[in-house]
Amino acid sequence: MTYSETIEVKIKSQDFHDITGEVENIIRKSEIDDGICNIFAIGATGAIVVNENEPMLLEDFRRTLEKISSSKKLYQHIENAHSHIRSMLIGNSQSIPVKEGRLMLGTWQNIMVINFDTRNREREVLVTVVGD
Repeated sequence: MTYSETIEVKIKSQDFHDITGEVENIIRKSEIDDGICNIFAIGATGAIVVNENEPMLLEDFRRTLEKISSSKKLYQHIENAHSHIRSMLIGNSQSIPVKEGRLMLGTWQNIMVINFDTRNREREVLVTVVGD
């Protein structure tokens, strides 16, 4: 069985938004007990991560990405090249096992959407659950 639903998230530039609760609700609606859940950020400057939603850690992550892909550097692409590069480095999807109707996340793991674009965006996230 397969079940899909789209989450719409209003998110600021270079910000994170925790969607763990929304994804858990979709798992419940899917009525799938065992399988896999894929979370996919639609668009070229977004990403999906699974990690701790802790403000200081997220700031460390932002600073690390700025060192790797500086927003001040001159690129061949238009003004938001760093946004695209960050999305490519981090990735726009994650797959998480589902067991007994629950996401198999660890205690400190949250599902977050990141908007790497230079402007605030409304991000679409496609959640697909496959299983029995």
